[in-house]
Amino acid sequence: MSRFIDRLLEGRRERDDDSPRANWQPGSWIAWVAIAAVIAIYLLTGIYTVGPSDVGLVKRFGRYVATVSPGMHYHLPSPIESVVTVNILGVRKEEIGFRTVSPSPNPRYQTVETEALMLTGDGNITHVEMVVQYRVKDAQKFAFNLIDSHVIVKQSAEAVLREQVATKTLDETLTEERDVIAANTMASLQALLNKYESGIVISNVQLQDVKPPKEVVSAFDDVNSARQDKQKLINEADKYSMDILPRARGQAQQIGNQAEAYKQERIKRAEGDTSRFLEVLKKYELGPEVTRTRMYIETMETILPGMTKIILPQGGEGVLKLLDLNQLLKKGATQ
Repeated sequence: MSRFIDRLLEGRRERDDDSPRANWQPGSWIAWVAIAAVIAIYLLTGIYTVGPSDVGLVKRFGRYVATVSPGMHYHLPSPIESVVTVNILGVRKEEIGFRTVSPSPNPRYQTVETEALMLTGDGNITHVEMVVQYRVKDAQKFAFNLIDSHVIVKQSAEAVLREQVATKTLDETLTEERDVIAANTMASLQALLNKYESGIVISNVQLQDVKPPKEVVSAFDDVNSARQDKQKLINEADKYSMDILPRARGQAQQIGNQAEAYKQERIKRAEGDTSRFLEVLKKYELGPEVTRTRMYIETMETILPGMTKIILPQGGEGVLKLLDLNQLLKKGATQ
């Protein structure tokens, strides 16, 4: 019996000696802690922050899955998930025909002739510099449809600008059509970028400098001077016209008023003469002989004013011999 018990105790000691606790080494727990720390650090790499003017585009195994707003977020660590941030509020700028060497407050610019020189519709060459301002409207299209947004916008803007300049003459490009060219360029460029599904919206297109090439600047200045002299003469002519035309209109109105007054006067006078003639006619019809005599006497008074006149009846030759003409003339003179 005692032997049996001894064998059991020996077997138990053998099992205890073979257990992991018996084989445990002091440095093993450090390895497990290091593995746990590496896993924790790996998981913490998924924490990221999106700026206030940005949005985050989350990709899982390279495929877009979600858009996140500004703030702190978490995604599965790489290579499972990754994030592309896009600034959607900032205004971006592209320069055509020049480059900004030094910004404000002491800006300096460098001309790029290969971009600035363009052919106009009448076969002349002009120098055009332009600035295009744009921002991101659709972050997903902007991030995944474009390889280099700066190259796309710059080359598209230059192509559209050359097309617009080619539809205008040199004089139109340099003077009154500048704003039209800028507006048409902006509309055409936006349509082209929409066709590319770029996710870009054009904010502004401005022609910075439009001038003839430096080789013909002096000749063009002479043309401008002549054009300014022409415009000055036109303005002076317009000024004289604005001064003389109202005066002439006033005189014409005055003459018209006088003519109208004279017309009305003649009409009233004619109407009065007609009325008087009709009255005379009525009286004449009542006594033709008496009226004829009266009219004769009145006519003689009119054509021989201030003279003494002796009226004799018709056929009064015998009466004339009996009259004392001298005394009648004296009497008429005293009257």
